[in-house]
Amino acid sequence: MQLRYRFRLYPNGPQRQALAQAFGCARVVYNDALRARETARTGGDAFPTTGDLSKKLITRAKATPERAWLGDVSAVVLQQALRDLDAAYRTFFDGLTGKRPRMGAPRFKSRKDRRQTVRFTANARWRITTGGDLSLPKIGNVRVTWSRALPSVPSSVTVVKDAAGRYFASFVVETGRDETLPETTGEVGIDLGLGHFAVLSDGTKVDSPRFLRRAEKKLKREQRRLSRTQKGSANRDKARVKVARAHARVADARRDFHHRLSTRLIRENQAVAVETLAVNGLARTRLAKSVHDAGWSAFVRMLEYKAARYGRRLVRIGRFEPTSRVCSVCGVKDGPKPLHVRVWTCGDCGAVLDRDVNAAVNVATAAGLAASARGAQVRPEPVRAQRDEAGTRRSGRPAAVGIPGS
Repeated sequence: MQLRYRFRLYPNGPQRQALAQAFGCARVVYNDALRARETARTGGDAFPTTGDLSKKLITRAKATPERAWLGDVSAVVLQQALRDLDAAYRTFFDGLTGKRPRMGAPRFKSRKDRRQTVRFTANARWRITTGGDLSLPKIGNVRVTWSRALPSVPSSVTVVKDAAGRYFASFVVETGRDETLPETTGEVGIDLGLGHFAVLSDGTKVDSPRFLRRAEKKLKREQRRLSRTQKGSANRDKARVKVARAHARVADARRDFHHRLSTRLIRENQAVAVETLAVNGLARTRLAKSVHDAGWSAFVRMLEYKAARYGRRLVRIGRFEPTSRVCSVCGVKDGPKPLHVRVWTCGDCGAVLDRDVNAAVNVATAAGLAASARGAQVRPEPVRAQRDEAGTRRSGRPAAVGIPGS
C-alpha cells in the first residue's frame, strides 16, 4: 500500500523566495488551463487535452514576454499543475456518476490561498543529499528535520506551505508486506465518546485530552488581536499567522494523540471493533465543538489503514446497533437512557453496568469478537422477589394490575 510521510522543511530566505515563485507559477498554469477548458465548454467545443494545454500554456508561453518568467521554475512543477487539474475534473465527474461522494467543480486558485503546494516527480531529478538535505531543482538544498527513516524510495515529493507559514516535504512511498506484525490473541471493542475519548471492552478508559478546549483562552486572545488590526496592513498579516499557528499546535497535538493510541491498539490486538458514528449529524447539535475537538473520524481512519498495513482486522458495526440499550450480561434490551445516566442496573438479571464499558462489550459482541469485560463494573446483584404482578410504567410509577373489584 502507498503511504505519505511528512517532514518539516526549513528553507532560508532565497529558498523561500524561490518556493513562492514556484507556487505562483503553478497556480497561473492551473488557472490558465481551467480557463481554457471552461471557455471550450461554454462554446460547445471539445475539451483541450493535457498535451495541447502543455504546448500552449507552458512551451509556447515561455517564449512570450508576458509569460517568460515561467522558465524560472522547474518544468515538472508546471506539468504537475496540469495533472492536478485533470484529477480535479476526474473527481468531479466521478461524483456525478456516483462512483465517489459528490464534489464541486474545479475552481480557480487564488494567490491569497493560505495553503500552497508544488510537486516534484522523478523527472525533476530531486534527491536527498548525503548530508540529509532535500535537493530541489532551481531551489537548492533545503534543510529537513527527519523524524524517522523512509521505508522505501519515494516516487515523488510535494512541498507544502500551510496557513501558519510552515513548510513540509510530503513523500509518497510504497510499503512492503514484511511489516505484518506477529499474531496475537487480543480482541477489543471500542466505544468512542466525549467524557472519555475511548472506552475499551476490557474496562480500560482513555481520557479525552480536549485540546481545543484547553487552548480556547489563548485562541480567543489571538483572535481578538486579529480583529482589532486594520485590513490589508502588515500587522494584520502577522496577527493572522499567530492565530494559524495556535490552531496548528492544537491540530498537531490531536494528531499525535490519535497516532499513539491507534498504534498501541493495533499492536496489542489482532482484531479491533468500532461503531460507525454519524459525525455530520452530531456536529449539528449543541455538542458540535466537542465532537470536532475529539476527531473520531480521523482516529478511525488511522485504525483502518494501520490494520491493513500490519495484518490486523478492523470491524465496523452499524450506527443503529443498540449498544447502550442492551445488557452485555444477559442480552436483554432495556430501552433508551438519558446521557446523564452513566451506571444502570439491568432489570432482568440485576447486573450493575457501566454505560460506556457495557457499550464497548456490545460493540465487540456485535462484531463477532470474543469480548471480555475484565475490570468493568458488571456484577450480579440479588433481586428482591415481587409481592404481586405489578409492572413498571415508563414514568416509573407501578401499574395497578389484578382482579377488578377485589
